[in-house]
Amino acid sequence: MSTAGKNRFQKINITTIVLLFVLILAGGVVRSSGSGMGCPDWPKCFGRYIPPTDISDLPKDYKQKYVAKRVEKNQRFAKTLDVFGYSDLAKRIREDRSILVPEEFNAGKTWTEYINRLIGALSGFFLLLSVVFSFSYWKTDKRIAILSIFNLVLVGFQAWLGSIVVSTNLIAWIVTVHMLLALAILAICIYTYHVARTSGKSTSGSSPLVYVITLAALFVSILQIAFGTEVREKIDAVANHFQGGYRKDWITNAGEIFQHHRDIAILVLILNVALFALIRKGFNRHSIQQQLMSFTFLMITLQIVTGILLSYLALPPVAQAAHIVLASLIFGAQFYLLLNLFQGVKGREVSR
Repeated sequence: MSTAGKNRFQKINITTIVLLFVLILAGGVVRSSGSGMGCPDWPKCFGRYIPPTDISDLPKDYKQKYVAKRVEKNQRFAKTLDVFGYSDLAKRIREDRSILVPEEFNAGKTWTEYINRLIGALSGFFLLLSVVFSFSYWKTDKRIAILSIFNLVLVGFQAWLGSIVVSTNLIAWIVTVHMLLALAILAICIYTYHVARTSGKSTSGSSPLVYVITLAALFVSILQIAFGTEVREKIDAVANHFQGGYRKDWITNAGEIFQHHRDIAILVLILNVALFALIRKGFNRHSIQQQLMSFTFLMITLQIVTGILLSYLALPPVAQAAHIVLASLIFGAQFYLLLNLFQGVKGREVSR
């Protein structure tokens, strides 16, 4: 299965990467539309593989039933936190009365969350296929198979974490970890695709300075995404305080975290302008490096536009979903650029 298997791995892996971006978009839609609790249980939705479309399809005591299940799951999660020394957090989860408030059935939110889960299941299936065909590279580069297996394990953990997100009523820090873990899964897919695609191929040398600035730009982008999730969490708290009203005042009341998020956005722009100039000078316009940098710059421009829309148009849901997927695309492009530049730096050192 050697050559055919290698080709299939690359095709499946690139499909998986696309699906992961679609999954991040779907997650953004779920978050911006408030559909995270559309399915009160996991992995099924209201105890079904295909969720209901009308409240009449549910038993009269469905609210109490799913609240009881969530309480039971939270108790198990709290015990796990106790084992790892997070007693304060475990206590907060045990004493959190908000999980006792049942969610009203909403068919639109239920199906939004259900479609998100279907995309997640499809992504998981393609990750499994990636593991199967990654063994085509076992003799030439074991990293591809080992990382593919590790990524599948990571996806399993991500799925479990998703169930905790649901049962704990979207506890803030778990949502942030959930997002960062999604980026880690995406990064491993991109890395294995890059290694498989460039195996045995030479590349032009690149300056260590360009590599270092790219690394800094990537780090700041990750930091920006982390701050962005915290901004969203703060805004959720403000929205709950105002009971969903006074939407135009949510950002004003978000506090310093929003200012930090905006300041880091300026740093992201500065680093990428400098990087764009260096790559344009050091690589021809048909190179993968310049193509990736041009794509990154386009995504940053669109990201700025969605940021302005969020700030001045009272957080429209469409802009929220676009904002997070654009941030993920920037991360993906910068990481792939970094991999190509690192290979160039290595080639430059070998040639000396």
